[in-house]
Amino acid sequence: MDSLIRELFTEICRIPLIDPHSHINPHRPASRSLDDILGYHYYTELAHSAGMDQHLLGGTGVSPVGAEVEPCERVRAILTHMDRFDNTTQYAWFLEIARTFLDFQGERVTAADTEALWDNAERVMSRPDWESEVLRRSNIEKVFLTNDFDDPLEGFDTNRYVPCLRTDDLVFHLDKPEVRLRLAKATGIEIGDAASLRRAIGKLFEHFTRRGAKACAISLPPDFIPRPSAESFWMLAEHCREFGLPFDLMIGVNRRVYKGGVYQGQDLFDQRTSLLQYAELFNTFPEVTFCISVLSSGQNQELVSYSWIFPNVVTNGHWWYSNIPAYIAVDLRARLQAVPKTKQIGYYSDMYKLEFGLPKFNMYRRLLSRILADDFVRPGILSETEAVELARCLLRDNVERIFRV
Repeated sequence: MDSLIRELFTEICRIPLIDPHSHINPHRPASRSLDDILGYHYYTELAHSAGMDQHLLGGTGVSPVGAEVEPCERVRAILTHMDRFDNTTQYAWFLEIARTFLDFQGERVTAADTEALWDNAERVMSRPDWESEVLRRSNIEKVFLTNDFDDPLEGFDTNRYVPCLRTDDLVFHLDKPEVRLRLAKATGIEIGDAASLRRAIGKLFEHFTRRGAKACAISLPPDFIPRPSAESFWMLAEHCREFGLPFDLMIGVNRRVYKGGVYQGQDLFDQRTSLLQYAELFNTFPEVTFCISVLSSGQNQELVSYSWIFPNVVTNGHWWYSNIPAYIAVDLRARLQAVPKTKQIGYYSDMYKLEFGLPKFNMYRRLLSRILADDFVRPGILSETEAVELARCLLRDNVERIFRV
C-alpha cells in the first residue's frame, strides 16, 4: 500500500459507518466465545469442504448431525483444518479479528493457538462493555437487522439496531400451516383470501414502521418473476410505496444445492437469472427505491446498466459469493465509472456477530482506497479531499438518505 492509498484509507476509516444489512441478533449482538466467531458458516463450510468431518461440529445448531462436542474442541477442530484454507479471504478476516480483538501476535493461526485464543476470547468477551467496545473500534454507529415478520421488535435499542422486515416466508412459505399461524398471531388476522392477506401485510408494515423499521427485504431464487399475479410479493411492493420503505432485493440464490452441506453451507448462486425479470416491477413502482444485490459478479454489469437507466434501482453492496476482493474490485470499479454516485450503497457486512464488521469493512475500504487513488486522484479527476467525500457518499451519505436514518 503506497502513501496515497494509505492516506486515503486512513481518512476513509474515519467515516462513521451505518451498516445497511446484517443478521445480527440485537439481544446478543457480540460474540461471547471463540465458538461464536468460528461457528460462522464461512468457517464451517470451508473446513468441511477442505476435508473436516461434519460430526466434529457437534450438536450446536451449526450442524444437525453428530454427537455433542465441547465448544472449545469444536474450535480446535476448525483451527486444525484452517491451514487448508489459510489462502482465503475468510481466513484473513479471522486473522484480523484475532489481532485486533484477541491480542494475537503470531504470523499464522494454527491449532496450537486454540487455548490462548479461547482464553483471550473468554476474558475480553465477558466484559460488560464488550458490545460497545467492538462498535467503537469498528467505527459503526448503526446496524440494520434482518427481522422475521413476527418479531415483536422489543428489548433492544432500535436507534442502534435498525429493524428491517424480512419477507421470504410471506412470499415462498405462506402455504405452510405454521407460517399462517405465525402470521395470524402477529396480526390478529387469519388469511383466507387476497383481501385478508392485504390487511395482514398492512398490519405488519404498521408494526414495523412504528418500531423504526427502515426497509423491507427478501432473497429471491433465480427463476422468480415478480408479477401482479404473485399476490404476496406484489402487495409487499405496494406497501413499500405506501409506507415509503426501500425494498431490498437479494437476487439469484438457489437453496440446498449441496444437500449434504453444513448448516448455511448448502446454497449457491445460479446464473439463470436476469434483471429483465424485474422490469415490470421497476416500471410499475417508480416511487419505490429498489436496492439490488446480485449473488454473482457476472451479473454486476447488468445491475450497473439497470442502475444507470432506472431512477429507482440502486446498487447495494457485494453479496456473499461476490464478497471477495477479486470480484469487489472489478464490480466496484465498474459502478464508480458508470452509476451516479448518489445511487450506490457501497457495502454492508452481512455479519452475524459484531466482530466481523471491522475486517469486512476494512477489506472494502482498502479496495476503495486503491481504486480512488488509481482511477480518480492520480489522473487528476478528483483531489484527495474529493475522493474521501466520494467514499463518504458510498459508505454513509447514501445510506442516510435512501433509508432515512
